[in-house]
Amino acid sequence: MRYLTAGESHGPQLTLIVEGLPSQLPFSKEKVDAQLARRQKGYGRGRRMQIESDQIQVLSGIRFGKTTGAPVALAIENKDWAKWQDVMSPDPDASKAEKRRVSRPRPGHADLNGAVKYGHRDMRDVLERSSARETAARVAVGAIARQVLELCGIKVAGHVVQIGSVNTERLDLTCWSAEEIAEKSESSPVRCLDPDAEQEMIRLIDEAKQEGDSLGGVVEVIVEGVPVGLGSHVHWDRKLDARLVQAIVSINAFKGAEIGIGFEAGKRKGSQVHDEILWSEEKGYHRATNRLGGFEGGMTNGEAIVVRGVMKPIPTLYKPLNSVDIDTREPFQASIERSDSCAVPAASVVAENVVAWEIARALLEKFSSDTADELVQDVNRYRQRVREF
Repeated sequence: MRYLTAGESHGPQLTLIVEGLPSQLPFSKEKVDAQLARRQKGYGRGRRMQIESDQIQVLSGIRFGKTTGAPVALAIENKDWAKWQDVMSPDPDASKAEKRRVSRPRPGHADLNGAVKYGHRDMRDVLERSSARETAARVAVGAIARQVLELCGIKVAGHVVQIGSVNTERLDLTCWSAEEIAEKSESSPVRCLDPDAEQEMIRLIDEAKQEGDSLGGVVEVIVEGVPVGLGSHVHWDRKLDARLVQAIVSINAFKGAEIGIGFEAGKRKGSQVHDEILWSEEKGYHRATNRLGGFEGGMTNGEAIVVRGVMKPIPTLYKPLNSVDIDTREPFQASIERSDSCAVPAASVVAENVVAWEIARALLEKFSSDTADELVQDVNRYRQRVREF
């Protein structure tokens, strides 16, 4: 299973193609649109979210509410396109775009190094594609993957654990189900499960906005009900935990990721890190704790997957940083584009969906999946075999 996305921040639309889905998979446009709506929410979002109201248009691969096995093509309209048609035109005459030409790179963005790499004297050719607008397409792809996971009893939830200097305690997953995390997170404007931390996060965001600054943070994704043995120990590129980390860090502005207790493991002794193996009639093989976040040897071990990602503060600031004009090589203060003072709550939704994609992809690699029925039957047979092992 794989996907491609295309489109620019101010182009006519985002386009995405998903290949490798099982046929006869029940497909809900409403579930995809719901994930897109979640991405647009969250305390600290900017004016762009007042312009767009993202929904998908199904172009191919779906018939009468089910996948056909052919590639699925979707589009997400950019409603701002009407004001940018001249600037973003594919026609050879570029004179109309000159007034919106970008020669001044913004620190923290892809502007300068992208222009150097691809030879652009107008850095708009870089910033339009490197924009976080592309994450809408990735959320839509993840929303499709979630429908594969739901069919196999796998649930995904995410929440915010830190914004700026305010953080929360690690979740005790014996006390929280994925469904409870999702419900509680959805009711919070910053997607935080701790009401006291939530209020302090909101205060920090308001303070940063007043100062023309921005805030980053940490998000956590939980995946419940994953079978043992997704991924593999036999090659570095088949280790699923590594693929999840790559997926998280590929999200715009994310600079790091960890599985389970992650970097905390470097401070502890081995006896305080590894999860003891237990067996019972009710659960079969299971772990006494879940410090390793559902992974051993690059493979799922049956416990809930726990992955965190850290998002840097958005680099587009209302108190701009210094940079250099590529035309004159003179110093200037970076230009201000539309921006959020904090996009961590929205990034939590993006993280959920990129994780959902990787888990669904690993699921379809392991199990028969020409049709949705084959997939479910194969997963159920395997789960029974695991219990009898």
